[in-house]
Amino acid sequence: MDMTQQQLNPPALDSRRYARCIEVSKRIRWDIDRDVIRGRRFDFSKKFLPDGLSQVDQIEFLDADERRLLGQIQGRTYANVFGLAERFIGANVLELTRLHWFGDQTALEALVRFSDEELKHQELFRRIEALASEQMPAGYVFLPDPNEVAAVVLARSAWAVLALTCDIELFTQAHYRSSIEPDEQLSELYRDVFLYHWKEESQHAILDELEWLREDARLTPVQRDAAVDDLIALVGAVDGILQVQSKADVDYFVSILARELSSDEVDGLHAAVLKAYRWQYIGSGVQEPRFQQVLGSLIDDAQSARIGQALAPLVA
Repeated sequence: MDMTQQQLNPPALDSRRYARCIEVSKRIRWDIDRDVIRGRRFDFSKKFLPDGLSQVDQIEFLDADERRLLGQIQGRTYANVFGLAERFIGANVLELTRLHWFGDQTALEALVRFSDEELKHQELFRRIEALASEQMPAGYVFLPDPNEVAAVVLARSAWAVLALTCDIELFTQAHYRSSIEPDEQLSELYRDVFLYHWKEESQHAILDELEWLREDARLTPVQRDAAVDDLIALVGAVDGILQVQSKADVDYFVSILARELSSDEVDGLHAAVLKAYRWQYIGSGVQEPRFQQVLGSLIDDAQSARIGQALAPLVA
């Protein structure tokens, strides 16, 4: 088979893996009001994000109440970032269904369910932002526009978008299992949001990987090399968002704090929150073992070195 044929006819998919995702999707299906919110509000006497994600425990000049407040602001942004990401993920999954319209209908159903669940997740995070807005002081802003970000992301190659998506779905699971689930000091509602989110994201990560591998099989070496550059550019765009939003979150924190901080302390906060955000959305993902395994199987040593060089300043 020549390369043109290979691009038009990627390897046969494993219909059984798509079928398992459908089975789990049916079994764990949940409702925002009935299962997640259940008429509750956030408990602001408790943390939102665990310290392993917020890293507020490393800020020595804040007391316990101030650290909790800063972590709650981070937790509000954490939910908004996932709502933003699911805007472009959902749109991309709808595009992926086109590849299965006249092919394997099991794969088509799995991806249609995926897109339906991503729309539900977007609604969940809009509801969470509304609840947070009701209970927290005015002045918080989430600066990135989801539609603008989606347009930038989806302008890149399908391979790079699937790589980024797979990374996000995998670190979502890692965050929940290693940090959120075991921390009983979190607000119960906040913890449940990410419990139910995790249940469906587990299947999404499998589908992301399957589609990423299929897309990779369609590429020539030159196309794959360009796709690696696209992935690097997307990570850079993510970091740009983190720089802007971390500054906005620190400015909001300082504006509602009951005392005045020194300029050195404010500078320290900007550095600490950006560091935490880079860990949450970049470092924890690229270091996730499954992501490293899949990415490593698709790229050569030179491409790996290029990615590593681009990531080094962000995950140091």
